[in-house]
Amino acid sequence: MDFWATTNVVLRRWYVAVTAFLLTLAGAYGVYLAIPVKYVSTGVMVLTMPTTGPFQVTDSKRPQMLINPLLNFDGGLNMSASILVQILNTPETAAELGVVKDGPVTYTVNNGHPNPELLFSTPMVMVEGKSTVPAQAQGIVRSVVKRVRAELLRRQRQLGAPPSTYITITEMVPATTPLPQRNGKLRFVAAVLVLGALAGLASSFATESVAAGLRRRRAGKRSTAGHDHPPSRETAPRSTAVLRP
Repeated sequence: MDFWATTNVVLRRWYVAVTAFLLTLAGAYGVYLAIPVKYVSTGVMVLTMPTTGPFQVTDSKRPQMLINPLLNFDGGLNMSASILVQILNTPETAAELGVVKDGPVTYTVNNGHPNPELLFSTPMVMVEGKSTVPAQAQGIVRSVVKRVRAELLRRQRQLGAPPSTYITITEMVPATTPLPQRNGKLRFVAAVLVLGALAGLASSFATESVAAGLRRRRAGKRSTAGHDHPPSRETAPRSTAVLRP
């Protein structure tokens, strides 16, 4: 069915289309109110190597150098950032930070790419916290930053790295002021509007189809009644012939 035929159907059944449109607006408004606004806070950290380098000389007379195992190859800072990203994104770490699955507070950690599995090569750790409460969004970012520092220190101690060669992490962008994020709400509202428009068209065509069926049924009944009672025809009187002698 072409555009003009569809338009004609909608215009003929305007009362159905208008009713569907009003119901769609009410539904979209209800969805917008029902979905809570989420606030987003972010923080950025960068890993740096000590100014003295990754080595520590143990004896000036008999030089023997100790090296930080995390810096014993090219891209050590990038790899360390990737390790921290993987640790912070585990469910166990999230639970220790007080994040409940499907709860109101969530966070993500990456090192320059939204997909941590790609292990994007940068010595950065980026944290994003979300919550329906602004203070909680900023609070989770601060908790994650604190945990990143603790994890980096603990891993270097486990590897026996000399303290003078420890990788340091600097908070380049502290937890930002939480900002409202309405994209999710708008996507749901748009989906409701599209579904409402489709429902309005379907209702208009359904009403048109039912009305056409009723018209055909009434026409059929009138036709049947006409065949059962055919119109009477007046017959002319017969003339009688008079015989004359």
